[in-house]
Amino acid sequence: MERVSHAPLRREPVQRRSAERLARILDACAELLDETGYEELSTRAVAVRAGVPIGSVYRFFGNKRALADALAERNLDRYTDRIAVRLAGLAGGDWRGLLDVVLGEYVAMKRTVPGFSLIDFGNQIPVGSPAAGANHQVADRLVGLLAAQVGREPDEVLRRAALVAVEAADALLQLAFRVDPSGDEAIVGETRELLRSYLARVLD
Repeated sequence: MERVSHAPLRREPVQRRSAERLARILDACAELLDETGYEELSTRAVAVRAGVPIGSVYRFFGNKRALADALAERNLDRYTDRIAVRLAGLAGGDWRGLLDVVLGEYVAMKRTVPGFSLIDFGNQIPVGSPAAGANHQVADRLVGLLAAQVGREPDEVLRRAALVAVEAADALLQLAFRVDPSGDEAIVGETRELLRSYLARVLD
């Protein structure tokens, strides 16, 4: 699927060493988010955790919000990659199987990926203040997947349905992880059933 850049770096890494340093910085940011939260996060702490000079952080990012935005973009790209691997063996037309993969990978990342519980794709920082376009980007990628899976054009009806599905899933999964830090299985299951019932009217 097409990748959409929503958090441009001050400078793109050119050499492999720069790319590795950028990855260490983002890894450090993710770890510190889990440990201290967003309010206590600082570019200096990220530099120390990553083992790089503070100037290396500012070479890529102007502030901690830019760091969080870049981490959200990386999360979305990794989410896309993980889905693509799992969809490789899925039978054509099986949009319910696709939906299970999309939902399952999100829950798995929420449980295991450092920093994801606060950042995911950018709609948690500040808490309760959605980032403009984050769910639209997720919906755009979902539209492409669904259209390819069922062999139809990604028309406005499908785009609207995908956006509604993503917004509903976002709210319900936030509830699931408020009820249980590991994600309440019953609520995740209800979310799956709700999405299947809703999307059936445009995909069956």
